[in-house]
Amino acid sequence: MSKAITLKQNTDFHRAYGRGKFRAAPAVITYAVRNRGFGCRIGITTSKKLGNAVERNRCRRIIRAAFSSISLQCSGNWDIVFVARHKTKSLKTGDIAPVMQRQLTELGVIRNKDGS
Repeated sequence: MSKAITLKQNTDFHRAYGRGKFRAAPAVITYAVRNRGFGCRIGITTSKKLGNAVERNRCRRIIRAAFSSISLQCSGNWDIVFVARHKTKSLKTGDIAPVMQRQLTELGVIRNKDGS
């Protein structure tokens, strides 16, 4: 698996929040917006409300690992921002990956097998 291309600019995050579509679940919120040919890029945000730095970094690692397991299914050029929620701390990668896959399918990032 190759390393995911990450969003680093604040403007990219704000564009996803402002212009993108989103889906929310108790574990993670997903924002998605098309980009101009940069491939599928991801950004992860964790609030200080989640806990100390160790807990926030664990949430980021869990989300990154869950996305890497489904990243090959992404089609097109998208900027995706994942926002960790309080429940993320108590979950494992295997618990978040199906939620993330469902959200990305609803947003159109992942195409169904029938082409829709």
